[in-house]
Amino acid sequence: MLRSLAAHADRRGLPAPVALAGDWFDSAAVLAPEVRLTPITAAQAFPPAPAPAPASARHGADTGSPVVGGGWIGRLDYPDAPDSAIDAPEPGAAGPGPEPAEGYGGWADAVLRLSHDGCWWYESLTDRPCPEHWRAAVTGPAPDPRPWHIDWQAPDHAAHLTAIDRCLTAIADGTISQACICTAFTGTAHGAPLEFFVDAVAATAPTKAAFLPAAGATVASLSPETFLRRTGRAVLSRPIKGTVPATTDPAVLRASDKERAENLLITEAVRTELDTVAEPGTARATELLALRRAPGVWHLVSTVEARLRPEVTDQALVAATFPPSSVTGLPRDRARALITEWEARARGAYCGVLGMVSPLAGLDSSVAVRTAEFGPGGAVTLGVGGGITASSRPADEWQECLDKAAGVIETSATACRRGADPIDH
Repeated sequence: MLRSLAAHADRRGLPAPVALAGDWFDSAAVLAPEVRLTPITAAQAFPPAPAPAPASARHGADTGSPVVGGGWIGRLDYPDAPDSAIDAPEPGAAGPGPEPAEGYGGWADAVLRLSHDGCWWYESLTDRPCPEHWRAAVTGPAPDPRPWHIDWQAPDHAAHLTAIDRCLTAIADGTISQACICTAFTGTAHGAPLEFFVDAVAATAPTKAAFLPAAGATVASLSPETFLRRTGRAVLSRPIKGTVPATTDPAVLRASDKERAENLLITEAVRTELDTVAEPGTARATELLALRRAPGVWHLVSTVEARLRPEVTDQALVAATFPPSSVTGLPRDRARALITEWEARARGAYCGVLGMVSPLAGLDSSVAVRTAEFGPGGAVTLGVGGGITASSRPADEWQECLDKAAGVIETSATACRRGADPIDH
């Protein structure tokens, strides 16, 4: 589907389609073929969605999944310091002028939604009929895959260990109790980012995959982590903390005091954040330390649920919980400030949030981990990292970064074996 829609868009000089795949809005995929993502400030992310025309809600079917119809779709990048625009200014304070772009977003009047039973549905917030080339993408043959490959370079090992050592020192002296320390693979991409995304999703089946094309800033995310899912006034978050390689018996992960403690610490932080916007007493952990398989690894995943107060908007919900505690630390603002000092590069889209707001289905979003960001000239980065606690061993934390990247890197190697130019991986 993506290849067919992308081929049509390319012939007409239009952007590639936006795609959410895995488990979004209780569906297997949501594609927005005609969205142009443009730079936004943090204040413009996840805006209120206007109500659709009354008849538009009928442009779908009762499949046990919510009709999405359309809405705002985009990303909010990780703010590299606590004084980012996501932190609301004092009322009446004069701004310093135009804010820099802190994400990308756009509006879709219609989408193609894949239900978990394998049926594609055309859904619209207007009375516009399904475009013929969308229908042809569903029923016609898919274009042949186009070759691609990525020349990857490993992160700076010494710099990452130094950052971990500085974090451990800050934990030992009581400045923070935990922090997520990240680094990045870098590389040069040859071929279309969409081809990478299609092959990577097919190979790894991530829970919250997303492809958001933008000029000079395309994101292909293979995330396993749900940031926020709101249906009506009910909201949930599924923080991930705790990782072992997929080749390890997952019982080892479940038995690790270090991994369990880290997950519970972050889960309580998420619960506390949701409590600030929830009806009293409704923010609670409903599942703890569940074992979940993700590309190349096993994770511990917990679930926090709450019921939002009537006046809380999606923007207020995101502001109360962003950036995600699972990729920052505790206390969050202090950890964020130190992370900016310790890490060698800005995170960009990595560790930010990707998602969609629909006036029919609510909000669904992911934490942008296992995420490749494609820049000008074929430059590509793949952020990796892990949570550091007092019991962390730097060598183990470095290996965790390699394990998390393995699924993406191996997909690149597979592309080479399938016929792209051979490269040194």
